[in-house]
Amino acid sequence: MKRKAVLITILMIILAGVSAYPALASSDVNRGLDQLRRATAAYHSIPAANAAGYHLVPGLDYCFDNPGVGGMGYHLINTSLLDTTVERLKPEALVYDYNKFGKLQFVAVEYLVPIKDWDAGHTRLPRLFGQTFMRNDALGVYYLHAWIWLPNSLGMFTDWNPKISQCKITASPRHE
Repeated sequence: MKRKAVLITILMIILAGVSAYPALASSDVNRGLDQLRRATAAYHSIPAANAAGYHLVPGLDYCFDNPGVGGMGYHLINTSLLDTTVERLKPEALVYDYNKFGKLQFVAVEYLVPIKDWDAGHTRLPRLFGQTFMRNDALGVYYLHAWIWLPNSLGMFTDWNPKISQCKITASPRHE
């Protein structure tokens, strides 16, 4: 009988540890996202983003959208960060969308890793915040969004956000 009580106690400890793990992982992700918000807060100012090396890239200087699902907005990319290093506090792209007043607002970040370079030195896909990067063959990159400044009902790390204007305003952000 004593042995059975010991086994039950051990099992309860194991189960408590297993059920606590997702909470710990979630807590780590939330801490990382808070650090990311602090590291990128200055980029609510597009001139500050430009001064830090984030600019529109010809051929990508339009709003990405997926009618019926949502949009991504406009991406300002720091091309000097396009390498195989995934740095949590240094995303390769900043994502902006027009708000209801017609002004660009900072809504998300996007991490970009060139597929060819990554695959040459790695056997697994890049990961960050417990998420595996997606693949975009047309652009030749692995990518991951983080909607740190605009809530996304589809999830923090999904591609599309239903709150994005879906590119209804066609003025290029380069005029901001």
